[in-house]
Amino acid sequence: MSSIAVPTKLLTVVQLIPALRSGGAERSALEIARALVQAGHRSVVISAGGRLVDQLKAEGSEHVTLDIGSKSLRTLTKFGALRRVLRELKPDIVHARSRLPAWLGWWALKGMARRPHFITTVHGLNSPGRYSAILLRGERVIAVSQTMRDYVLSHYRWLEPARVRVIPRGIDPAAFPYGHRPDDAWQKAFFAEYPELTGGPLLTLPGRGTRLKGHHDAIELLADLKRRGVEARLLLLGVVEPGREAYLEELRELIRLRGVTSQVVLTPPRADIHDIYAVSTLVLQLSNQPESFGRTVIEALSLCRPVLGYAHGGVGELLAELYPAGRVPPGDRERLVERAAELLRVAPPISPLQSYRLIDMQQATLALYEEVTA
Repeated sequence: MSSIAVPTKLLTVVQLIPALRSGGAERSALEIARALVQAGHRSVVISAGGRLVDQLKAEGSEHVTLDIGSKSLRTLTKFGALRRVLRELKPDIVHARSRLPAWLGWWALKGMARRPHFITTVHGLNSPGRYSAILLRGERVIAVSQTMRDYVLSHYRWLEPARVRVIPRGIDPAAFPYGHRPDDAWQKAFFAEYPELTGGPLLTLPGRGTRLKGHHDAIELLADLKRRGVEARLLLLGVVEPGREAYLEELRELIRLRGVTSQVVLTPPRADIHDIYAVSTLVLQLSNQPESFGRTVIEALSLCRPVLGYAHGGVGELLAELYPAGRVPPGDRERLVERAAELLRVAPPISPLQSYRLIDMQQATLALYEEVTA
């Protein structure tokens, strides 16, 4: 993979995010922090903390623990503490990645004699309104997809298009190598742990335990395939999470009603996701609401695995460009099972990924930092 370009001057960049537990915005914060350190810049993240803090520090960044993301009235009082931290750090850039941290950052900067440049990233298709509009107040507004850029420009007519830059998320091809196959020991251990996944093509739907991710649609798809004589298997990867017990019981009841109990496995998040994708016959992306991006799509395609997904939002955008055969109209159950059967029978070939690389996202973001500080 290419290396990070040498900067013309060294910067101190502070990223604001609610916490460092999991999620796409959090992952992007770590990826940019890593790139800043590699380029010789000073990288600081301010958040309430979480399991990713150790990784952040191990990769050379600093972390300041401050709860700037909890949705309570007490959080609104934290902008004074945030201002004190920023005065001590003397950043060149403050980069906000979520709405409440962006509001606190905005207020904190107003009281500073030496004001850093304010950058924002819009990671999600948030409900339009005054609260969400803070993410469009940056000197530059990063949109994670063309879908995201079109969305904010259509809902906020006062937003100057020139301030909005599309910098898609990216993946490291070395982490999702083309044509990868896990070794025999991994496969033996995996299928021994989940024997229900043997004996048929494996469909994998990765996603946290929320109905927005389309778990119901995936279960219905499996049942529809079974009625057509296709005995597939379904892995709902990452759906098992604390606090989601009622939702999991709802899914298990649907699985029982559709008669596919012996063909479905529900798991917590796993670190060996590239191996799981690699043994999957088909990776599903069935979010029932448009998403701003679709990292799952490029992860699977990078591994040379076919993807079947709903053609809306960032997922539809990526599939249209990279794998048109995997697109189906959102919620169209008949077209979904037809296309799944086609892809299980003969999937179109997949070329090695030439775009949406992590290094591209990192270099474009660092170039933007240099642009605003030039």
